[in-house]
Amino acid sequence: MHTNSRSALSNKSYISIDALSVKIIQEIFILTHKMSKMSFVQTSKILKGKLVTLLFFEPSSRTFSSFSAAVKKLGGTTIEYQNPLQTSSSIKGETLEDTMKVFENYSDAVVMRHFEKGTLKRAADAVKIPVINAGDGIGEHPTQALLDAYTIFQTTKSLSGLTGLMVGDLLNGRTVHSLLKLLSLYKDNTIYLLSPKQLKLEKSFIEYIRSRGVTLIEITKQEEIPTTCNFWYWTRVQKERFTNKKEYELLKNRFVVTPDLMAEKGNKKMILMHPLPRVGDIDVRVDADPRAVYLSKQVKNGLHVRMALLSLILG
Repeated sequence: MHTNSRSALSNKSYISIDALSVKIIQEIFILTHKMSKMSFVQTSKILKGKLVTLLFFEPSSRTFSSFSAAVKKLGGTTIEYQNPLQTSSSIKGETLEDTMKVFENYSDAVVMRHFEKGTLKRAADAVKIPVINAGDGIGEHPTQALLDAYTIFQTTKSLSGLTGLMVGDLLNGRTVHSLLKLLSLYKDNTIYLLSPKQLKLEKSFIEYIRSRGVTLIEITKQEEIPTTCNFWYWTRVQKERFTNKKEYELLKNRFVVTPDLMAEKGNKKMILMHPLPRVGDIDVRVDADPRAVYLSKQVKNGLHVRMALLSLILG
């Protein structure tokens, strides 16, 4: 499989949703659909001879393994490094910039996750090879936003004129930040925000998203959820972002999806999404509901979107 012309993403880092336009998203979605048709049948040669380093300073299962699978499905190879703070020269005091410059000598690209917001930009600025953001602290998770948006698009056939619901730890939710930024590229979207008051989206970020044309409506209880949503985007309260564990215990399962809630507030055409892991915030009985896509379609789309992105950047 070959792309017909040079992509705007070719040999570029992908650190933030800010790198995207509607045209680029369309290009990624078209290629994602093609990848979904071939990825389990054969290994492509798009990345033959390419080596990608996966450098994850923060735990990951889906993002790490789907990037690893994506590179290999495309015929490339990987250097895989998890927990470098315990096992690399970082423990000896090596700077992030020096670490990146070392891996630049081995790699055609680096996929990186870090626990500090803004670190991925520093990493990309230090090297001449493409760097892909696999999550930077509470900042952004721009590849997750692409797979989430693609999952919505499969259902609605449009990313304009949507009504959505985002629930949980909106303050620390990098997936929420990135998906809202992506949806703000499209017109007439309305998103309801439901979270404990301690975990509300920052006022400055709310104002920023509103300034880009998205209608954001803050609600305080599940009874206020509208029945007209195209999607629900549920997120866990993130234990690792709390210094006070008692506060975490108090807030962790304030909002839980149950079969009753799906029956009362859902509709036939909506989908229920979650960036995972879930930690008690979706009742396991909901898994059998065909509208629940978090363990099926959403995860599969993660592989195909990342295959498309890697092929546009490196192919």
